[in-house]
Amino acid sequence: MVVEGVDHYRVCEPMFEGLRIVLAQRGETYSPAYIQGLSGAAFRIAGICPCAPTCNGAMGPQDLLKLLGYDFEECTLTGEGLDPERDVPKVVERVTQEIRAGRAVLVWHAFTNAEWDVVSGFDDEKGEFIGFGSYTAGKPDVWRAAQTRMAKAVEICPAYGALLIGKKTGELDAREAELAALEEAIRDCHAPRDAELDNAGDKEAPWKFRKGKACYDAWVHNYRANPQKVPEAGDRYCLGVYRSTHRMAADFLREIAPKYPRAAGHFGQAAVLFDEEADALDRCYEKLCGGWEGWQEPNPGKAENMAEALQVARKRYGAAVKEIERGLGEIDPERVEQAHRPPPTAG
Repeated sequence: MVVEGVDHYRVCEPMFEGLRIVLAQRGETYSPAYIQGLSGAAFRIAGICPCAPTCNGAMGPQDLLKLLGYDFEECTLTGEGLDPERDVPKVVERVTQEIRAGRAVLVWHAFTNAEWDVVSGFDDEKGEFIGFGSYTAGKPDVWRAAQTRMAKAVEICPAYGALLIGKKTGELDAREAELAALEEAIRDCHAPRDAELDNAGDKEAPWKFRKGKACYDAWVHNYRANPQKVPEAGDRYCLGVYRSTHRMAADFLREIAPKYPRAAGHFGQAAVLFDEEADALDRCYEKLCGGWEGWQEPNPGKAENMAEALQVARKRYGAAVKEIERGLGEIDPERVEQAHRPPPTAG
């Protein structure tokens, strides 16, 4: 059984694009860029490691659903007294119930690795789910995988099971959500640096989870400091995601600019810069890395080109966020000030 009229992934992104697809099947008209911008995914960069696009969110899918006014049910396989292998049939049954009712479902680790995927059908004879994942963003490729695969997420991360979207009981406060997303974009860009990066000298900076410009700076530095460096899974995965999400940042800003005439010029310039950043990341991923398959042996020339392209991306990203600051300052200067305030200390 397959639910008809389900869109495929338009953005290579693990947390929120699937949610947009499920809501679109119910009649919502949010664009991919609007969901990426509102959730904050369009503006974030962290790591660099494979976990960054999923664990460095400004919010989670549940938070976005609340923002959009939807009830939801979490059918998790993780928690006290739960056993993924034992309890997965219960979650599978809830997912198939939703599909029989004509509703697609978000399932963690259904097809991809540790991402929210869209399950839009099932084949009980083969014990498979049918649907879409982010790895083939831009293509209507249909995936099949064992219905029990969701339990295997424990080999990487918690097994979050399924997220079932319920009734719409509230309304989005679009202005508040849009301005909050822009404020958070500024805050994340200017996340604190660390002494290990500042004092790395001519050696690779020790690995540390960094955000915003500091993340970019470490990325650039390490390819310059080590000409023998070969892209790792984190480099490739993050490039594949951020080149897609940051292009959505440009589209999000163009989409909301007409609502804010005083800021429209700044948002338009930021959009141009985000497009240029995404172009640089495209070059890193496609021409230098060769996607997942290329550049497997040390190549000092490629390492230098990688550093140069990442530096271009970093400059465009920083300049784009500066334009967001100027635009937001025309609308609500207090939000810009808040974005630059240091986080409260624990205790």
